[in-house]
Amino acid sequence: MIDACKPGKLPLAGQWGVLLGLSAGFYLFLAWIGVPAALLLGAILAAVVLTVSGGTLRIPPRAYILAQGLIGGMIAKMLPSMVGGILFDNWPILILGGLSVIAASGFLGWLAIRLRILPGTTVLWGLSPGAATAMTVMAEAHGADVQLVAFMQYLRVAIVAAVASLVARLFGASLHHAATSVTWFPVLDGLSFCETLALVLSGPLLASRLGLRGGALLIPLVLGLVLTSQGWIAITLPPWLLAIAYALIGWRIGLLFTRPLLAHAARALPSILACTLALIALCGGLAAVLVAVAGVDPLTAYLATSPGGADTVAMITASSHVDTHFVMAMQMVRLVAVLLLGPPLARFIALKSKPKTNF
Repeated sequence: MIDACKPGKLPLAGQWGVLLGLSAGFYLFLAWIGVPAALLLGAILAAVVLTVSGGTLRIPPRAYILAQGLIGGMIAKMLPSMVGGILFDNWPILILGGLSVIAASGFLGWLAIRLRILPGTTVLWGLSPGAATAMTVMAEAHGADVQLVAFMQYLRVAIVAAVASLVARLFGASLHHAATSVTWFPVLDGLSFCETLALVLSGPLLASRLGLRGGALLIPLVLGLVLTSQGWIAITLPPWLLAIAYALIGWRIGLLFTRPLLAHAARALPSILACTLALIALCGGLAAVLVAVAGVDPLTAYLATSPGGADTVAMITASSHVDTHFVMAMQMVRLVAVLLLGPPLARFIALKSKPKTNF
């Protein structure tokens, strides 16, 4: 009787029902306590629970690739509104600051590979200070251990959120954790919505035709930035559609977390924590340099160089007396740089970190 109630004993329709119910429950709880990326993390947790309980669901590859296109379109929509004109006024500082954070993560990744703390390019993607979802998607496209990368990325998001909140509180900010209300089904402009669908579908189609790894995400992102900057389209992505994309990506990640893989992640936890805390410390040092050289106030500098969790940083800046535009501009500049430089940088560092063999 007990075995019959296990997810693995249910038909596929029943397993989908369990997965949807768990995802909704985890999302509502995480949103209520103010955890960032609650939709994605809720889907991952639900899928992990289902898998370790014996579930056998898998996400079709085409659905996963289409979800990547939606995420690329979302980033393209977000970047111009976040950055605005401040990029042109402060571009040397923003670019140098963003690249310095990437260099710090690359150095730590190189060191971790040399010391054999974590395997191969996995640590490079896991430490990449960009959007966690984008980094996880691109890591899988480039052959890294996607489960361990996801574990590293989202653990770092949680730790960075906690540390950034603590720093903000020390400077007098008050972070509100109440979940904001979301209009899931807004009134849509039909033409803009159709143009957006054409944009996000172009990524998977072109990436498949060109054999471009990570192209399902990058092509809509780059095309979207060009088209929106010229005023040719207005990207329209309703919350319900983004929720589907986040759920598909979260389920894809979570359903791969078998019991042996969870045991592997648990064994690697001390090393992952050490790398994460070292990255946060290095970024804190970069913030101090920004204060001394550019005259930026300490909290603005710290939030601008904070390694990842842009949505968390945005929430903190909203309740703090900081330069919000500067903070988000540097976050977005770094995100674009990581998306463009991540693959070649990972290959370069992995090659240079291999010990030389003498024959």
